[in-house]
This record gives sequence, C-alpha cells and structure tokens, in this order.
Amino acid sequence: MRPRPLALALLMAAPVFAAELTGYADLQAALDAQPGKVLTLPAGDHRISRKLVLRGDGAGLVGPGRIIQENPDEPVLEIDGLRDVLLRDVTLTRAPGKTVARKSALLAIRCAYLRIDQVRILDNQSPTGALALRECRFARVTGCLIRNYMRVSVDDRTHSPDWGYAFNCTDGTGIQVTASQGTLLEGNTVVEDIYRPTEALKQAHQLGAWTKKNPHKGNLVSQSAWDGGYTDSWQQGSGIVVTSPEASDLTRILGNHIENAAQGIDLHADHVIVAHNVIVNSFMGMKAMHGSRNVLITGNQFVKNALWAIGLMPGAAAHPGQPDKPETANADGGSVISANIISDFGHGDAHWIWGDERSPFKFDTGQQPDDPPLTDVVIQGNLLHCVGPPRYRYAVIIAGPVDGPKTPRGLRFQGNSLAPGKDGVANRKLPE
Repeated sequence: MRPRPLALALLMAAPVFAAELTGYADLQAALDAQPGKVLTLPAGDHRISRKLVLRGDGAGLVGPGRIIQENPDEPVLEIDGLRDVLLRDVTLTRAPGKTVARKSALLAIRCAYLRIDQVRILDNQSPTGALALRECRFARVTGCLIRNYMRVSVDDRTHSPDWGYAFNCTDGTGIQVTASQGTLLEGNTVVEDIYRPTEALKQAHQLGAWTKKNPHKGNLVSQSAWDGGYTDSWQQGSGIVVTSPEASDLTRILGNHIENAAQGIDLHADHVIVAHNVIVNSFMGMKAMHGSRNVLITGNQFVKNALWAIGLMPGAAAHPGQPDKPETANADGGSVISANIISDFGHGDAHWIWGDERSPFKFDTGQQPDDPPLTDVVIQGNLLHCVGPPRYRYAVIIAGPVDGPKTPRGLRFQGNSLAPGKDGVANRKLPE
C-alpha cells in the first residue's frame, strides 16, 4: 500500500537522528564524541557552567530540551567555522539571578549555510545580541523566539571625539548580524517584557543622566546637552540590527514581529529587503544609515512608534569615493519605501520623552562633514493613519536647507496618503 500524500510528506520532512546525548559524562562530551552529527537533546533541563561548542561540519542539536547557562561570563552555545549546522527546537536560557550576562546566548562565527529554526532564547540580558551572527554566509534564522534581552547599563562614549560622555541607559539587542552576507531572518518574534520606557523606570535608574564626560565637548553634541548633562536617547539597542557597513550585504528581514524594542530594525548594510514585518511600540520603528544602499522597505506595519517610524540618513561610516574611483563611495540611497502602514504614531510607551517634535518619516543630513547626501529614494503608496489629534508636527521631515549640499536629494513621493501633523504634511514642499 502506497503512503497517502500527507503521510509521505511527513516522512520526507522528518529527519532521522541516530545520534543521542545519553551515555556520556555531560553534553560537551557527547558533542565531542560525535562530531558532524545531529544530536537529539532530551526533554528536561540541562544545566551547564561552560559554553557548549558544536564540532564538525553538518553537526546539529535538536529539541525538545532546555539548556540553562549558570555562568554569566559564557555564551550558552557557540559555533565557530562550521558549515551546514542545524539548530532546531531547543531552548537556550540563563539561570535565575544570572540573566544579566556579558555574552550572547547563541554565537555563530564564520559559519556557512547555518540553519537556526524555532529556537527559543529567553532571559539573556547582555550588551551583545542574544542571537549573534558574525562573519557568516547564507545563515537562516527562522521562527525563533527571543524574549527579554534588555538590561540597565552605561553607554560609554568617552573614547569618541564625536560624543565624549557616558550615560545611564537601557540596552540590548535581540538578533545581531555583523559582517555577514546572504542572511535570512524570517518569522522571528523579538519581544521585551521587562524594560519598558516608563517615567518610573527612568527615575529609578536615572536613565539619560551622564555619568562622566571629557574635558572638551564632543563634535556631535549640542552645547545645551553638554551643559545639562542629560540625553533623551537613553533607549539603546535594537530588536534586529544588521551592522558592519560595506561588509554586511544581501540581507532579507521578512515577516518578523518586534515589540517594545528601542530601535525595531537598525540597518548599516547594503542590498536589504525589509518586508512584511510588524514593529510595535519601539521608540524608532526602523532606520538605515552609515552608507546603507539599495534598501527595499515594503509592506510593513509600524505601530505606536515615538521618534520615527522610518528614518534614512547618512552616518559617520558614510564617505565619498576616491577622486578617480567614485564607485568606492559608501553612500546612502538608491532605496524604495513602499506600501507601509504607520498607525498610532506617538502613542507608544516613549511618547512622553519625545513630544511632537518628531516625525513618522525622517530624511536627514549626515553626521560628519564629508558624508555624502542621502540620494535617490522612492516613497510610494504608503499610508500614515492618524486617529484623533496628531502627536507630530509634520508627517515628513526633510532636514537641511533647500538645495543645500548635504540636504537629501532625489526624493520622489507618489501615491502616499499622509495624515498631516499639527503644522502640515511636511516641513517643505514634497517633490513628486
């Protein structure tokens, strides 16, 4: 009797895991003894005090077990220099009282064709990404849950001549991609339940207050902020960040749910597709800067954001090309923003911080004098929906003087429905 179609599909989809973790002194011993095999992690809690390291190309670990790291100075799981690794259905977390850590829960370095599917990363409160990819190629992170990854910290910028101060903040990143190519992030949920930007939290931890500053004012700091010793930008970190300008390339961020992040999606990369994501209650929905080129932002929902929903701008890593090689420029632009819905802007938890001076769409000038201007952006078919009085002055802000050398240029607006702010749709006539 031939299998019915559904049964056949299930047989084809279900991998066979011959290797087991039982019969060894500990988890690492089992992994070391069976390099290159996909091992089944039995149900229940598995406590460790040193990081687990996978061995051999083709290695893997599949659930349903839970790994609990009791050492805040160690990752939970590390993969270095391997190909074709599979992680599926496991839970990575830290022991109660040890959740404030100094390392990622899951760290993958120099891997190729890595598959991370339906992995749960809980209570990893660290300065690095709870799930971190570094120098990877063609990694796939799908259907994962990252929950409670933020912490109270100090952002020390005293080493930078642009800033020159340190301040109290909340910080943390859910998924961090660094110097990687061909990455797919799809269907993941990144949620912070603990650190919400309330006035009580600000007072309890003196968030935004400077803890030290250099003898001389930073280049990018206003005199009033320098004298006052306070910054409103005390929400740091991101739900998803793709960084390393000019190194990270060809990234797809599709169908993720990001809630209560500082920055929902933060891009410093080229050739990125940001599509069908839901970004809720972040002080910034998403931004692309530092030379982000050819970014497609389409079909996303931005709900209850506070500073911007979508922001494009040059940053410190942007630079012009060599005189005889203009193609070597790291410039922002050549991007499309289409068919996005922005709703309830200014109604999120951080609305009390930013007031109505901000805007759902922000197209900014650069941070450094040599930053090339943002150029050639199509803004088409987007909807900004406002119920009740607007909590913003303009739907769109284009920074810089009209026709200024650093002012964004080549912006093309068509077919958008933008609810005006208190002072109108935009701070200047929008070019059709």
